[in-house]
Amino acid sequence: MLAQSATPGAGAGPIAETASGKLRGAVEGPLHVFKGIPFAAPPVGTLRWKAPAPVQAWQGIKDATRFGAACIQPSNRVQSIYAQDIGTTSEDCLSLNVWAPADASNAPVLVWIHGGALRTGASKEPFYDGSRLAQRGVVVVSINYRLGVLGYLAHPELSAESAQGVSGNYGLLDQVAALDWVRANIAGLGGDPSNVTIAGESAGALSVMYLMAAAPARGLFHKAILQSAYMISTPALTESVHGEPAAEDVGTFIAAKLNASDIAALRAMGGQEVSDAAAVAGFAPWATIDGQVLARQLVETYEHGDQAAVPILVGFNSGEIRSLSILAPPVPASAAAYEATIRERYLDLADDFLRQYPSSDLQESIFANTRDALYGWTSERMARNQTAIGQPAYLYYFDHGYPAADRANLHGFHASEIPYVFGTFDATPPRWPKNPDTPEERRFSDALIGYWTSFARTGVPRAADTPAWPAYGTNAAFMHFADMPKASTGLLPGMYELHEEAMLRRRAAGTLPWNWNTGLASPPLPKP
Repeated sequence: MLAQSATPGAGAGPIAETASGKLRGAVEGPLHVFKGIPFAAPPVGTLRWKAPAPVQAWQGIKDATRFGAACIQPSNRVQSIYAQDIGTTSEDCLSLNVWAPADASNAPVLVWIHGGALRTGASKEPFYDGSRLAQRGVVVVSINYRLGVLGYLAHPELSAESAQGVSGNYGLLDQVAALDWVRANIAGLGGDPSNVTIAGESAGALSVMYLMAAAPARGLFHKAILQSAYMISTPALTESVHGEPAAEDVGTFIAAKLNASDIAALRAMGGQEVSDAAAVAGFAPWATIDGQVLARQLVETYEHGDQAAVPILVGFNSGEIRSLSILAPPVPASAAAYEATIRERYLDLADDFLRQYPSSDLQESIFANTRDALYGWTSERMARNQTAIGQPAYLYYFDHGYPAADRANLHGFHASEIPYVFGTFDATPPRWPKNPDTPEERRFSDALIGYWTSFARTGVPRAADTPAWPAYGTNAAFMHFADMPKASTGLLPGMYELHEEAMLRRRAAGTLPWNWNTGLASPPLPKP
């Protein structure tokens, strides 16, 4: 239970007891808020590129009224709509934040994992503020985890150091450590450790899929929310698979590019220096199939039913690629050139492809195909796979626009649901198309907040004065979030089947990845 400090002034604030010591938070309206809580030891010095170690206990009462530092990440060189100043960064960044109703006791817990391609972002980003969700009776936790090369480097020396003989999944293990902290401590902040929902968007949703597949995370959560997840092929530790080089080989290459003769030399470099240099050298952070944390490719884990048997809420946005156009190939010179390339690449599937993505509007078809190959197929596959193991799955399609976004040709863009899910219209990044704070938009946001918090509470998404959200089930049901929520069935007929078949053929060939090399960028598909 939380205790309120009786001392007024600077020392006032709720006191929480954790396994490592006492915390003093802040009162924010009806909430008790704790920020910058360490959940693991600082991964610095010889702890760089090691699994997270337990946090050291402290004496007295630790101030928990300020966010911790964001994890070190490559210096921002792209001024996109997502770019913002995230403030201080550090390798000493393994902290989390808690928003709890002041009277919370055994409240459902929602753990938010931020996005950013596993290379950028932070739990303290303003539009992840958990206040409005917590006001619906949910304890909200947002977490940091190591990013980029500091979070996902695999290397033969690092594997040799490990008792398990593996390396590379440090950022993912940080997320597991945060969930361990929640299990051990959240009751003292008003939460129920037996009712935990993990949630994330983009790379945060990718992380949720990893956690659902990861042996060390089993039993640490009970429901999952995945916003714009992407079930791409994943590198293996010591062998090249599906067109991806071995993760250890990538690490050896990066060390050579950084003129580091060994891991000791890499550890002697500054964290920001390593992060920037590795990014320039082309390091792309992914989890690693290592046989310990992750046993096999995600598509195989899920189709075999070996993932966490939990209810899920999963979906994607209609305009995902409008704000991620770097993922889409350029528009060809003509409709004839488009069709010829698709027939060359998709062979017997070309007619299905062209029905789904016709040449009548090349840009829109390219955006839609890239969206579906990454996010649409993943969302429906997740819904089908959880349904197959007897777990309810709630699928959505976010197709909501507003004037500033639509004027910029960004209708339903990637991550545009976040300010509605969190109710944070006034906290978006500087270049973000401004959300109108109108009664209509607030009603729409209230509906999403209601569905998300209801799902965290009971495993069934419900919201006041809105349609019932049916589970995916045998009718392929989904919720269409356009002007207002509307339940429907049969999302984008034929979409899933086309991309599933393309993935299966690539996987069977063993030499082709399945990610954003789709449509015009696809290699010729193997024949069945």
